[in-house]
Amino acid sequence: MRARLVLALGFAAGIAAAAGGWLYAGREPAQRSAAELMDILMWNREPVGGPFTLIDHDSMPRSDADFRGRLMLIYFGFTYCSDVCPTDLQSIAGAMDKLGPAAESVQPLFITVDPEKDRPEQLKDYVRLFHPRLVGLTGEPRQIRKLTSAYKVYYAQTQPSKPTDRGIDHTGYMYLMGRDGRYLGFFPPGTSADRMVEIIQPQLAALSAR
Repeated sequence: MRARLVLALGFAAGIAAAAGGWLYAGREPAQRSAAELMDILMWNREPVGGPFTLIDHDSMPRSDADFRGRLMLIYFGFTYCSDVCPTDLQSIAGAMDKLGPAAESVQPLFITVDPEKDRPEQLKDYVRLFHPRLVGLTGEPRQIRKLTSAYKVYYAQTQPSKPTDRGIDHTGYMYLMGRDGRYLGFFPPGTSADRMVEIIQPQLAALSAR
């Protein structure tokens, strides 16, 4: 069942990556290609996810344990991302709206990959643009590096011609984590709200049946 779920979440983007499943041990996400990372996520070749303690957009400490009993929908990005991040966060917000009352059992999280710039006050203004239940999280750079490594997230500073144009290249996967914090699968960038709901609803039904 778990393998089928990962395949279902990654199917649209995973076909091209499936041939890349060879030696990964000991390599950080920044040293891997996007296809290699997708292959790991799609086929669950390595553990994905892990515990964290960060600061939320209200400057309060939050840990993964705070969200136990709910599914987590996690997105890594940064607040001045001009295209991919807003598009995917709008899809997440749309999925939450479409789930209706059942959305109370899903916690969307936005974790910055630029903690030096995305302080709590910046995150607070940003997450308000998308959904009232979206929680923004930041922390010390070493904490973010550790967490992105656990989630197999690639990110790196770009080298623009002007300092004011600096940005961050990053993977744009949306991670679905179980109520126990374990990795269930991912949504590729550009996944629609309807497709998210299609995958999330059976998971919520399974929670209700227990």
